[in-house]
Parts: sequence; structure tokens; C-alpha cells
Amino acid sequence: MSTAIQCENVEVQRGKVKAVADLSVTVPQGSVTGLLGPSGCGKTTLMRAIVGTQKNVKGRIDVLDRPAGASSLRWEVGYVTQASSIYSDLTVEQNIRYFAQIYDAEEWIEDAIASVDLDGRRDHLVDDLSGGQQKRVSIACALVTRPRLLILDEPTTGLDPVLRADLWARFRQLAESGVTLLVSSHVMDEAEHCDDLILMRDGALVAQLTPSALRERTGETNLEKAFLALIEESA
Repeated sequence: MSTAIQCENVEVQRGKVKAVADLSVTVPQGSVTGLLGPSGCGKTTLMRAIVGTQKNVKGRIDVLDRPAGASSLRWEVGYVTQASSIYSDLTVEQNIRYFAQIYDAEEWIEDAIASVDLDGRRDHLVDDLSGGQQKRVSIACALVTRPRLLILDEPTTGLDPVLRADLWARFRQLAESGVTLLVSSHVMDEAEHCDDLILMRDGALVAQLTPSALRERTGETNLEKAFLALIEESA
């Protein structure tokens, strides 16, 4: 399987804190890779480094066979941050159309709306939507450019279990269509939805392995207990 992201000996210093410490990982193309670990462990910093918006990055990061942050990647990498990047005083369709016009991708507006199941809400103001629906609008704005790589920073935080399950099902559909997804979370049970896991703690890589390999390595069926067992093992 080809590689979408290659990180080699990546380090990021933020003030007096080493937010990412000598980390080397790969993300296969067409997969759902989970970036998991407790809050403050460096997940967002690593994602920003991969997108090319993080300062003070050492090491090597290749994204779709180009250096992270290369201008040619702007049309091929979608990035959904934890903070809302949509406009509450615009409708769903107006938000998506705005981003489509920036990237000259208006032909994909209908597909982007359909991909997050918001056709029935297209004329609703974002401010009138639920938190889960607003998350979907953010994802649609990233999808309208038809990215090959979609990076999602804790997209399910604060959502109820039904909405979380629905979003993960949509992530799986995207992967099956050929999109590569890197999805961060601090909720270990979401690891079950991933093909591959990157587990972090205190800025460092604990392990990169599949959910089944994590269970086999630790002897735990519960993924949260398996992660804690792995932490004890590495300590």
C-alpha cells in the first residue's frame, strides 16, 4: 500500500515544551488512521506540522510525496480543526459555496452536501444547527475541494454516541472511495473504527499498530485498557 504521510524524526518545540519528540510514523493511502492519546499529548501539533502550519518543526514530513506545506498540496489536503471554521450567519450551502469558489470547485458543491447528509438543511443558517450538524458543515467545506487526504482534529468531541457512530460510518465511506483520513481523538473506543493507530503520550510515539495487534500485544480486549497496558509496558 502506498504512503500518504511519512514522518521521520519529527520534533516540535513550543516554548519550553517539546510538543512532539523524535516521532516517526507513516499513514497508508486509502485508510482511516487514528491519532489517539490524552489531551495535550501533541496530536494537534503533529497535525499542524503535517498540514504545514506549525512553526519550529524539525525532521522530515512528506505528504503525498511532497514536503509538508507545499503550495501544490492546498488543493489535495483538507483540514478540519477543532475550532469552527464556518460562518454562523450563512446557510449550509452558502458556507460550502464560499469555500468552493475559493478553490474553483463549484461543481462539487452538491456532492459535498450529500456526503454529510445535509441536503435537507442546505438553506438553514449554521447558527440554527446542532453541534453535530455544524461539524458536518465543516467537513463538507473541506470535502468540496475533493481532497486526497483529509485531516480531522477531534471531529467527534462533544457529540452524542449516535452522531459519533454516523460520522465514523461516513469516514469509512470516504476511505473506501480512496480518500486517506487521519483522525485524532482522545476517546480510545473510537480506535475500533480505524485501520491503523498512532498512539501518543507526552509528545512521543507509544506505538503504531492496528487495533487487533494492540489487543494481541497487551492481552486486553478493551482498547482503553489495552492502551493503558501499553503505557505501563513502555514505562
